[in-house]
Amino acid sequence: MKNHLLTALIALGCGFAGAALWSLSGLGHDQTREYLIANPQILPEMSEAYQRQESQDRLAGIADEVREPFPGAVLGNPDGGTVLVKFTDYGCTYCRQSIAVIDELIAGDPDLKVVIREWPIFDGSEQAARMALAAAKQGKYPAFYHALFEQGPPSDTTIARAAQIAGLDIEQARAFAASDDATGELARNMALARTLQFTGTPSWVAGGETIQGLVPPERLAEALAADS
Repeated sequence: MKNHLLTALIALGCGFAGAALWSLSGLGHDQTREYLIANPQILPEMSEAYQRQESQDRLAGIADEVREPFPGAVLGNPDGGTVLVKFTDYGCTYCRQSIAVIDELIAGDPDLKVVIREWPIFDGSEQAARMALAAAKQGKYPAFYHALFEQGPPSDTTIARAAQIAGLDIEQARAFAASDDATGELARNMALARTLQFTGTPSWVAGGETIQGLVPPERLAEALAADS
């Protein structure tokens, strides 16, 4: 019955093509119709389960790559066995608000490793992301990450101030920010985000789940615990 209902759900969700599939599948029988009418709550439940499975399938093929950080671009315990991945943008208000979420999770779990993937999708964010990678290269990523979010939206002024607060070697940082290595990392993160069908920031990989948007720390902790 579950297989029939899943086929029915897909068919119903596909318009005219779905109607044809419904007809050819023989699922238009009274028994199936009566079951769906009696249990309408199963349709959104099945849709959610189907989407979750699709998300897990997309993640499965690239999970190791997603969880492998750009060297130094990590918060929390760099050697931690529990890994949370955040796709972020310094121009994103929700990313700024999510700092408290991550700080709470780190404070509650000394084994938590938070991999930050720089994904500058807002106008004016790319130079900030490049400088963040340069900070990671110098082993000062957490300091720069927090400093820039505290300074406000990315600009030449706020980026320079955050770099100073983090104690970066500015000349080396600027050189790396303009390098092919930095360009390649940003392109890699874009490709990973597209594969996972993320549509904005912040987006997360927590355990075997992909999650989008600003969510409570309990939601991320639940996903991480389910994978342990």
